[in-house]
Amino acid sequence: MDDEPVWDLPVRGDAPGPADPQVLTRLAEVSAATACAKLHAQGIRRTFVCGPRPLAPGLKIAGRIRTLQFMPQREDIASGLGQEYVERHTALWAVLETIEPGDVLVVQAYGSPYTGCFGDMLVRYFRQKGGAGIVVDGRIRDAPRVRETGVPVWATGVTPHYASQAELFPWAYDTPVACGGVLALPGDLLVADDDGPVVVPRRTAPAVIAAAREHEQWERFSRARIEEGGALTDYYPLTADTRAEYERWRDQNQA
Repeated sequence: MDDEPVWDLPVRGDAPGPADPQVLTRLAEVSAATACAKLHAQGIRRTFVCGPRPLAPGLKIAGRIRTLQFMPQREDIASGLGQEYVERHTALWAVLETIEPGDVLVVQAYGSPYTGCFGDMLVRYFRQKGGAGIVVDGRIRDAPRVRETGVPVWATGVTPHYASQAELFPWAYDTPVACGGVLALPGDLLVADDDGPVVVPRRTAPAVIAAAREHEQWERFSRARIEEGGALTDYYPLTADTRAEYERWRDQNQA
């Protein structure tokens, strides 16, 4: 009886259903800032994943969320002894086997500066599986080699530590996670760029995309008018008169 495990690991939730490809294509055209603003207008206020920053500038992703949860180590259940030989039987290895093309892996790691959630080999495997990007509320290692893979990664920094070397252990996947103070559910969507990652609840995505398209259109118009010498108070935000001007501009450019 004493040899029985305290808890069966890894913990696995239900795999999410596929995302609508057309929704993902349209979401990829929306900036993180606009998505965040439009979600706020809908009453969904906590969507910005605070902390993770892009490992390389100029990258942008939009995809279906898959999740990985780290938990504090407890030596009678799991510890970091044995490095990869132990980790290969954890949620970290398991979730990578389930990644499908276009998925974004969102990782709860409590902002730990000592937990290198991913390194070169795992990120390369993630790329081979077709993953779109990784957002981790923690750190990565092998940063130069990870950059070479071209996989977009948002993390809180880098560390020489492997995933279970310090205080955390890969515990669960395809379960709800808290990443950068935001709730992320498997099957939600995520858009990320240089401004950071934003979680887009799956059911609200079509409304966000529609509102974002209109917003970014009038911002493009306003940007052009301001560069031509227009007054900020006239063009940002639009007044009744300049909105009428914008609508004429929009109709002409859509013709």
